[in-house]
Amino acid sequence: MSRRTVASLLGMGLLLALGAALALIPVPYVTMSPGPTVDVLGESDGQPIVQVDGHRTYPTDGTLDIVTVLVTNPDARMNLVRALTGWIDPDVAVLPFDSVYPPGTTAEEEEAQDSAQMVNSQDTAIAAALTELGYDLSTYAEVTGVSASGPSGGELKPRDRFVLIDGKRIKSVEELFEVMQGVEPGDTVRGVVRRDGERTRFSVKTVPSPDDPDQALLGILVGTGYAFPFDVSVDIDDTIGGPSAGLVFAVSVYDTLTPGPLLQGGAVAGTGTITADGRVGPIGGIQQKIVAARDAGASLFLVPPANCDEAMKAPVAPDDIRLVRADTLHSAIDALDAYAEDPSADLPRCPR
Repeated sequence: MSRRTVASLLGMGLLLALGAALALIPVPYVTMSPGPTVDVLGESDGQPIVQVDGHRTYPTDGTLDIVTVLVTNPDARMNLVRALTGWIDPDVAVLPFDSVYPPGTTAEEEEAQDSAQMVNSQDTAIAAALTELGYDLSTYAEVTGVSASGPSGGELKPRDRFVLIDGKRIKSVEELFEVMQGVEPGDTVRGVVRRDGERTRFSVKTVPSPDDPDQALLGILVGTGYAFPFDVSVDIDDTIGGPSAGLVFAVSVYDTLTPGPLLQGGAVAGTGTITADGRVGPIGGIQQKIVAARDAGASLFLVPPANCDEAMKAPVAPDDIRLVRADTLHSAIDALDAYAEDPSADLPRCPR
């Protein structure tokens, strides 16, 4: 073998090695792809996902799916090969890391945030459904998430309802924040929460905020809870987090509490945050969620109005799934009722 041939082979080998090394270099992107769906009118471990105690329920008929997206873990940096693969796949979105995760975000923090958003989403969705049914609900401050490694780990739990902090009665999130403004990092906060119907004392030594060393933190996330006239719960797998299932949760609770199946056997999916008065808000990953819904067999998809333009660009054929704009819980219920009566009915559309 000539020296030129050997040199050429060595050069090619070096180029291949260099290419392989470059392909494995981490890049500041994450992928977002279609995730699993869950029929909230169905069952989990043999029990209805929507559970009600203290009020009559009615049979439902059909599937009502929440849809999820799979996002790269913040601790698992993506390499160039995975990024390029995502760019090629029309069902996958490749996004800058910082547009999805704030700087310094860890997997534990993201999981706690997602869990807290799910707790708040479920409670607010139930409140929206009951408000639609005419109930007037009082509110309170509750724990929505706890960092397992934070100062409140083992002391406070999600859905703990605040009663007292340092002897001061807490009736709202605003009152809780006002009390905490007088607490310095390192101070021990003592109080009472209502947990599972019983008063429980807690004691937590606060820590300084990483963003402001003069601000004391309990290591929890808080939100608004609602005093429901009877027990309602939406029991979803703990691995599913975030606020985007609010609209679908609200529809499922409404359907369970009202006579006559709303869907009449139809296959529906949707997404959107929701407020207690029934307004539907935007979410992320709408295109991937529409793909997931189509793959699960849904024929109609409820879209938040602010996501309409993006939803119209989803990589699905127009005949695959019908996109229906849902401005409010009330309008979504009206659209589903009309669709069940006549699948060709004129429904609110995207775009406006």
